[in-house]
Amino acid sequence: TPPKSVLIVNKRRTEDVNEAIKTLLHYVRERHPGVRVFHEDRPDIPEGAEVWSPGPEAHPIDLVVTLGGDGTILHASSLFKVGAVPPVLSFSMGTLGFLLPFHIDDYAKALDSAFAGRVTVLNRMRLACTFQGTDGSRVGAHCEDWQVMNEVALHRGSSPHLNTIDVFVDGQHLTEAVSDGLIVSTPTGSTAYSLSAGGPIVHPSLSAIVLTPICPRSLSFRPLVFPANSKLTLRISERSRAAAGLSMDGQVSHVLSPGESVTVQASLYPIPCINRSSISDPLDRAGARTGEGAGPGTEDDWVRDINNLLQYNATFRSKALLRHSRT
Repeated sequence: TPPKSVLIVNKRRTEDVNEAIKTLLHYVRERHPGVRVFHEDRPDIPEGAEVWSPGPEAHPIDLVVTLGGDGTILHASSLFKVGAVPPVLSFSMGTLGFLLPFHIDDYAKALDSAFAGRVTVLNRMRLACTFQGTDGSRVGAHCEDWQVMNEVALHRGSSPHLNTIDVFVDGQHLTEAVSDGLIVSTPTGSTAYSLSAGGPIVHPSLSAIVLTPICPRSLSFRPLVFPANSKLTLRISERSRAAAGLSMDGQVSHVLSPGESVTVQASLYPIPCINRSSISDPLDRAGARTGEGAGPGTEDDWVRDINNLLQYNATFRSKALLRHSRT
């Protein structure tokens, strides 16, 4: 059924963002007058939007529209820490990112397709986290609400000492990691912090959990990929000379002392992100059969992004010709 409520999530308000929000609100009111538009409870709430705050009493949202960079989508994910997440339609405001399928100039076509149900979504996996004290009991009932889209990172922070962390997989001791820290990431997060630490690139349609060490003391400590039904527990060893800071999607949340641990597993509620490749004209789809590669309706957004954004396996020659061969 067509969305009856839309939540707008945007980055810091600039002149371009203000203009984009006004344009979106005007378009929705003209084309879909019965739709309620919500915005976070912030001082810069746009005129005509209703105030929305996350929580069990929040008004149900059918579609999330983000304007900004990848961080805006991560923030939208954090607003739905419990239960299912509405489909997310992401617009770029001039920035580049793996999670930004649409440019703001394509707002009319994207919104019309979303309201008509002519879209496909990629369910991007999230991670659910719980915390345990030194006796193994869960710490804080609210902790089960922590769900992240990119990664959970344990790090030594400002300490000059390496962390010593015991890693358990489904209750079985895997290894004792002596390093600057560990990253547990989703396939979506595999192109973020994990990639910078030497982790593998994982297609976001896969269900997997990536464990990547940060500057390990042992040269044989290499990244590992686990099936999505695995449960990873990272416990700060009693012999660790320092506590470990814990961040989720780049936000510092906890400090774990020796004996304390965090358990990470796949969340039951992924992020349904609307694909750009699912929105195309019939003529565009027919053009894909000309033998000149995948057309706009059949291409893989991820393949396009690792080439355009990461310059995957780009040689000196292909870099020089990049502006002529890719759009």
